[in-house]
Amino acid sequence: MNHQLNKLKDSVWIGLGIGLFTPAVLCTLAWYLIHHIIYLAKADLLYIGCIAANAYTMQYFFKHYKENIGRGILAATFLCAFVFFYYKVF
Repeated sequence: MNHQLNKLKDSVWIGLGIGLFTPAVLCTLAWYLIHHIIYLAKADLLYIGCIAANAYTMQYFFKHYKENIGRGILAATFLCAFVFFYYKVF
C-alpha cells in the first residue's frame, strides 16, 4: 500500500476528490439503510458518520507526509458538513 501511496501526487485536487468520493459512497450506503430498515428511519446522524470517515482518511495521509492531499480532504469534509447542515435545516 505504501508503494502505491508514494506514486500518488501530493495535490489538493486529489485530496478533494478522495474527500468527496469516500463520503459519497458511504452516504449512498447509509441512504439505502435508512430507507430500507424500519428501525433506522430517523437515523439521519448516520450521515455524520459518513462524513467523519474523512477524519481517518485525512489522518492517514498526514501521517504519510502527504499534507496537500490531507488539506484537500479537510476542505471536502467542510463542504460535506455544510451540505449536511443545509439538509437538516431546510
